[in-house]
Amino acid sequence: MAFWAYLLRCADGSYYAGHTDDLDKRIGEHVAGVCGGYTATRLPVELVWSQACATRIEALTFERRIKGWSRAKKEALIKGDWEEVSRLARNRSDKKDKHCREVVRQAHHERNKGQ
Repeated sequence: MAFWAYLLRCADGSYYAGHTDDLDKRIGEHVAGVCGGYTATRLPVELVWSQACATRIEALTFERRIKGWSRAKKEALIKGDWEEVSRLARNRSDKKDKHCREVVRQAHHERNKGQ
């Protein structure tokens, strides 16, 4: 079973990070406004980034880390600009993001292998 960390862009330009075990279903719930909370008042929303994770804990950890990131760092992640994500992480001396950066690098590497 795959778990997912994901990032939505809301109508007001803000970002929402979440995690789920069924990405299509969860995004559908956000789009329909049935989730309540943050995204329900900022419709429409758009999925701008997602990453498969091996475990729910990994997905939740990624979500929590992304929630603490700056807007610039989130936008670099969305663009797939891994160098900028790393640079912004170093600039903030964000040692706790080391694991997330590695997951992003691995995902980028796997995507490039398939091309």
